[in-house]
Amino acid sequence: MSAQPSVFNTPYRAFLFDMDGTILTSIAAAERVWTHWAVRHGVDVETFLPTIHGARAIDTIKRLALPGVDAEAEAAWITEAEIEDVEGVEEVPGAVQFLKSLPAHQWAIVTSAPRTLALRRMAAAGIPEPDVMVTAEDVSVGKPDPAGYRLAAQRLGVQITDCLVFEDATVGILAAQAAGADLLIVTTTHDEPIETAHATLASYELIEARSGAQNLSLHTL
Repeated sequence: MSAQPSVFNTPYRAFLFDMDGTILTSIAAAERVWTHWAVRHGVDVETFLPTIHGARAIDTIKRLALPGVDAEAEAAWITEAEIEDVEGVEEVPGAVQFLKSLPAHQWAIVTSAPRTLALRRMAAAGIPEPDVMVTAEDVSVGKPDPAGYRLAAQRLGVQITDCLVFEDATVGILAAQAAGADLLIVTTTHDEPIETAHATLASYELIEARSGAQNLSLHTL
């Protein structure tokens, strides 16, 4: 943990979590599917794969602007392929226990994955389903647009500025910043150190949440 200690010992109304790379790891499965897709479409795999993380499939495909490609149909293919392949999908160490310690009405998941895929991966990793979950279908524009995080706060009945967002990917970090939330960057799945002004967290096993009448606070162990 580093950078801004202000996110610790600070009262929040809710915690909002990205999914892939933040509470579960599906990097290998996602990259297997996207590699197959990229090869089929003549896209350079090495430069393309780093761009897929944290974004909706349809936004990733549209960004390439490939001639003659039906982005909606291709995104649907990606989703089905990823639902079929959950080999190696597992919790980020300590995430399940941490999430189960939170009051149900004070946390949500905000993911770029479609709902069916999110639930499939969460089941594979043992992640509990929250009362509030914002998925790809719930927004017209995905991360780095802040709509998803704002919608999650709204559904929880709190202000986004009273929320702490747990993120790992650049597009998600940008979305949370644009929404106006505080940020904690989960670095467990990062191969290389991330340069950020935000607080970082190497493991959920290093923290605990404490709840009061209306607030949650994060504390180091």
